[in-house]
Amino acid sequence: MTEFPEDIYTEPSDVDVDTLSNLGPLCGMAGVWQGQRGLDVKPKADGAKKQGYLERYELQPIDPQTNGPQLLYGLRYHTHVVKPGEVKTYHDQVGYWLWEPATNTVIHTLTIPRAQIVMACGLASAQATEFELLASAGATNFGILSGPFLEHAFKTVEFRITVSLHGDGTWSYEEDTVLMIRGNPEPFHHRDRNTLTRLEAPTPNPLARR
Repeated sequence: MTEFPEDIYTEPSDVDVDTLSNLGPLCGMAGVWQGQRGLDVKPKADGAKKQGYLERYELQPIDPQTNGPQLLYGLRYHTHVVKPGEVKTYHDQVGYWLWEPATNTVIHTLTIPRAQIVMACGLASAQATEFELLASAGATNFGILSGPFLEHAFKTVEFRITVSLHGDGTWSYEEDTVLMIRGNPEPFHHRDRNTLTRLEAPTPNPLARR
């Protein structure tokens, strides 16, 4: 949204409390999912290394969110990743997928326990089956913040994620996290991808359950 109303306090009066009916392109992502064939291409001292992974991804609807006249619907998520045959956490991530119907905007926030947060944004129609979101370092609206070690050694300059919803009910993502690694003048593309199959339907948001 680039133009805002003069009245920044009054909330919309016609809010539908059923989030699952108002998620736009995110509708097909709600629920509990698993991915058995994830692929991570990560940096190592001797170059890129490929690593397979297993993933459990849970996305549950939250109540509609208002910022004065702004209205957002969304999913709160947690994804947990392990290497095949292991118990130790390989990757853990929490955040929100948000949809703003008035502007056809999709927002993805992520927090990982390595002292990093990202907020990515993109445009999509409510019926879209594929969309791409982007975050860039230094941006004041949708950007990337990292702790001092990551800034020193593995600075993230761009994050891009593409989501595809498939006709068989699965969905997939491809991520490209662009790093400037200390001692290497060329950017490194840290890539992740997986396809998710649904295990459980989502639980309606609290207001819808009421």
